[in-house]
Amino acid sequence: MTEEGRGVAGSPAARRAAPVGLLTLLAVALVSVNLRPGATSIGPVLAELEAGIGVSPAVAGVLTALPGLCFGLLGMAAVPLSRRWGLTGTICLGLGLVVAGLGLRVLTGSTVPFVVLSAVALGGMAVGNVLVPAWIKRQPGAGVRLMTIYSTGLTVGGASGAALSAPVAAAGPGWRGALGVWAGVALTALVAWLLVARRERGSLAPTGRGVATGRLVRSPTAVALTVLFGMQSMNAYVQFGWLPQIYRDAGLSATSAGLLTGSLTATGILGGLLMPTVIHRSRTLAPWMVAFGVLAVLGYAGLLVAPAALPWLWVALLGLSGWAFPTVIALLTARSRRPEVTAGLSGFVQPVGYLCAAAGPFLVGLLHSWTGDWQLVLVLLALSGVPLAVAGVRASRPVYVDDELDPPGVRSAAV
Repeated sequence: MTEEGRGVAGSPAARRAAPVGLLTLLAVALVSVNLRPGATSIGPVLAELEAGIGVSPAVAGVLTALPGLCFGLLGMAAVPLSRRWGLTGTICLGLGLVVAGLGLRVLTGSTVPFVVLSAVALGGMAVGNVLVPAWIKRQPGAGVRLMTIYSTGLTVGGASGAALSAPVAAAGPGWRGALGVWAGVALTALVAWLLVARRERGSLAPTGRGVATGRLVRSPTAVALTVLFGMQSMNAYVQFGWLPQIYRDAGLSATSAGLLTGSLTATGILGGLLMPTVIHRSRTLAPWMVAFGVLAVLGYAGLLVAPAALPWLWVALLGLSGWAFPTVIALLTARSRRPEVTAGLSGFVQPVGYLCAAAGPFLVGLLHSWTGDWQLVLVLLALSGVPLAVAGVRASRPVYVDDELDPPGVRSAAV
């Protein structure tokens, strides 16, 4: 089997079967589930927020764009912080910010503190986004299992935040209870990670020099992963933000449009379960990457030509294309040897990708307002499948970022 087939289990130590403790499994599951609900739970209760603290349409727009902006901009601080506090210690810090931000924002009575505290919580999530893959890389022999739990948990958490907020609010606690419950869920994750930090004992110590962002720009694999993540994230945020309206403008009911968009999440959960194992076992990922791009083109083309004729087919094609997300998340560990390189790679790829995600829905809204229909938007979105596939094929090569930064010959000469 090639190095690509071995994926995250490429080293001799990783190939040995290593037991994964219950605390490790629980910690990864809990942190992954808590890195999305603080963002996705707001949309379903925006009307209640407007009545409760006077959220205006402009502020609602800010709240919609805030996750991508925070994940992008604040995620850049994760790796520098980890050099001082260690991976586990910085993840604990991030979860503490999530608990504080989500818990305090439901106590506020005006929009400015609500937005600021939301940004605090999202900043904590950004830290987890970047550092958890690097922490998983440190666990010998457990990478595939933990990455499967992690990538699946991200999707499940995001879906839960969107699906449960309105029913919980309607059941009696209102929007404060519906949003505040996620602070309690995040607290369980924080407790688990504090136990991990106590077990590791040295985890709060600095982890080393790390990898400078400027060096990663010179890695073709890192650049390809960044383009892949950016294209996928942009498409995902556009789909969640605008796909319901596209379907409603095509004549479907609001309920049908919501169900169709929700099915994207269900498809994503399946991808999260499958793709880490596919990366681990496959000789080449190139056919998968080409398929992700082709599926995106076909899905958007269907929406352009006949959106109401076969609506479930188009959303299924886009959902399968979205498997690029768990793929690129798993490749962060599969394309790096050392945890510090994984951390640097994650801190390079994800912030840029999430900034693309924040810009995508905004630009789509501008184009739609300018043209008055969805034709140009869908054509451009279909064309985005091309760079997605090209970048994916390049990222699928069995190459380690470590070797591109420090070629074996250079390392040997230095020794």
